[in-house]
Amino acid sequence: MYETSDIRKGLRIEMDEDPFVVVEFQFVKPGKGTAFTRTKIRNMITGAVLDRTYKSGEKLKPADTEDREMQFLYSDGEFHFMDNSNYEQVSLESSAVGDAANYLTENMMIQVSFFKGRSIGLSLPNFVVLEVVETAPGEKGNTVTGASKPAVVSTGYSVNVPLFVNEGDQLRIDTRTGEYVERVKI
Repeated sequence: MYETSDIRKGLRIEMDEDPFVVVEFQFVKPGKGTAFTRTKIRNMITGAVLDRTYKSGEKLKPADTEDREMQFLYSDGEFHFMDNSNYEQVSLESSAVGDAANYLTENMMIQVSFFKGRSIGLSLPNFVVLEVVETAPGEKGNTVTGASKPAVVSTGYSVNVPLFVNEGDQLRIDTRTGEYVERVKI
């Protein structure tokens, strides 16, 4: 069991038979009365965000979650992953994958989260490298304004890139924001 003093960002707890992760927390010690911790928690299955307040001394149940490194195989409406240690295959619905589908490439290694033996979601690396498959031709000059143009990468995701990026270039993209970071030489 966790104490309220154990609450921190990323802590996984179980409430009402569902796993939740702490998104934000704030410890409050008023001049009068008992201290408490104000939190924002996100349901790991539905994605709903709740505000909860815990008084000092309350107990929290740890969530029975497990993260396993798995390899992305393919997508056919569902997303299929394989555990390389025992070759077990798991599939996730597109609703559980969400925006992560924009960055998944075949054979990519990612973390799949399980709750009581059932797959509930995944977490990507912070940065991925994807190839530009479609964009307007690169332009010389006109870089003072910091202008950008849309580019479609190998997964079908559209991202704004600087004018000098061409088709065939490899780009590093931040999966947390979905933005272009830099061009990569391979």
